[in-house]
Amino acid sequence: MVGLVKTFGTATALAGVSAALPPGSILGLVGPDGAGKTTLIRLLAGLMEPTAGTVEVLGSTPRAAGGTSQAQTGYMPQRFGLYEDLSVLDNLTLYANLRALDAATRRQRLAQLLSFTDLSSFTERLAGNLSGGMKQKLGLACALLGRPRLLLLDEPGVGVDPLSRRELWRMVSDLVAGGVTVLWSTAYLEEAERCAHIWLLDGGRLLYEGAPAQLSERVRGRVFRRRVAAGQARRTAESELAREAVLDAVIQGASVRVVAKPEAAGEFRAAGYEAVAPRLEDAYVELLGGARKGESLLARGWPTGAQAHTSAACGAAAVRADGVLVRAEGLTRRFGDFVAADNVGFEVHAGEIYGLLGPNGAGKSTTFRMLCGLLMPSGGAAHVAGVNLSRAASRARARLGYMAQKFSLYGDLSVAQNLDYFADIYGLKRAVKRERVRSMVEMFELAPLLHSNASLLPLGFKQRLALACATLHAPAVLFLDEPTSGVDPLMRREFWHHINALTTRGVAVVVTTHFMEEAEYCDRIGLIWRGRKIAEGTPDELKASVRSPALAEPTLEDAFIALIEGEAA
Repeated sequence: MVGLVKTFGTATALAGVSAALPPGSILGLVGPDGAGKTTLIRLLAGLMEPTAGTVEVLGSTPRAAGGTSQAQTGYMPQRFGLYEDLSVLDNLTLYANLRALDAATRRQRLAQLLSFTDLSSFTERLAGNLSGGMKQKLGLACALLGRPRLLLLDEPGVGVDPLSRRELWRMVSDLVAGGVTVLWSTAYLEEAERCAHIWLLDGGRLLYEGAPAQLSERVRGRVFRRRVAAGQARRTAESELAREAVLDAVIQGASVRVVAKPEAAGEFRAAGYEAVAPRLEDAYVELLGGARKGESLLARGWPTGAQAHTSAACGAAAVRADGVLVRAEGLTRRFGDFVAADNVGFEVHAGEIYGLLGPNGAGKSTTFRMLCGLLMPSGGAAHVAGVNLSRAASRARARLGYMAQKFSLYGDLSVAQNLDYFADIYGLKRAVKRERVRSMVEMFELAPLLHSNASLLPLGFKQRLALACATLHAPAVLFLDEPTSGVDPLMRREFWHHINALTTRGVAVVVTTHFMEEAEYCDRIGLIWRGRKIAEGTPDELKASVRSPALAEPTLEDAFIALIEGEAA
């Protein structure tokens, strides 16, 4: 690529990118939302043409109308791009037809790919009924049908649990060993750390090209860990980030990870701070200007006491005497003979963040939907803000906010219309509605986008709008189902800045996530597998439970995998 430019009207997606893709390796493509990553991949795939500059793939120029390089290129889009109402085998057959494979080659490739992806037992299952990890495997199999020399993967790890992500990484590594070159776009920087080479884009410009370890070195000697007392991590992280000397501060269980500015590193070589090895994410955040500072406007404008304007806030006040805002008692859900949730129980207190973790298909979303009143349990009971969901589901739903796994707002409505609609759904009176909507627009910087269709928003702004709609009525409990899936680290920090601040207002939060660094924000975690809760504790307690001579300093991802594999053994 030389001087690659791509514009859409007055918007510039790529602004003069020049780089070369190293052959026979995995290159990580990273950058914030709207950086130009997907545009670059689509240009390399020959799905669009550049506005200016040149791009060459496998010795030829890809053409939007179809070029010779396209036959040797496999492309897996960011969103699941297959047909959900077709079976696994039907999707593979369709892609084999598009590749014009003859009968003998088709039989051979289908057998190889079904074995490679471990989908042989699921050929008749509809693609829409696959778990997140299995969908990604099917997408990869379809991309590999033509034996590509170049494989373009646009955020293949989004929505995939650590076990499935590790399996996906193993499969791609095997492809590279066989001579395939891979471009892997990702929002997860621990994935990018595994790559031999990375490109970091921001605002359509290439900020860094090289080995990830080399970029991490720029913050060596400026990364510290501060251990804190139980229950103090959120408060400590906020106070550290407020310091002028600090670029970034994130929670890691019962400790806080701090990245200091270059001129201020000496301030942290004192009692209470321990120097630690830098990560790619530390350098990434610094290169993009550091984490956003300042008080959460969402928490500042949170109604309390006499200002409370809905039954949700009143309900929270009514149950804080015993401190429990969410109670699951033996929740069970059967679909025919299949048990999706099996006697799941836990409690969440006011001001607490509780994480529901588990592999794809473990039963997390089923449990979540029962707690939100969207699915009736086959057995057990769910209580939210003092209300039994089986007896008064509508009253309980008025006291909770729900942010779905997939963007679930109305894409054909504008930002303003979505806010207006959800305010009406929650029954906000005219004056209160006007004030709350105005506040949300200001808090989440939505004013320039008020008349834009929600479906056309960048991913980060979709998440802002979804959180705004979920919190318009100041709920006592907030349910977040993979809220930052696919969102870059800076946007993730902004999101959790608001969530952490809401807990200081007594809001209880229940969250599911496949991002283990994000799970470190939880006060307690319940690990779900095959519909059952198999472990519960703080992030540090779960890590300690799998510590061994071979795993002296386990990460939360190590604990997740070890606990699941221990149950499966």
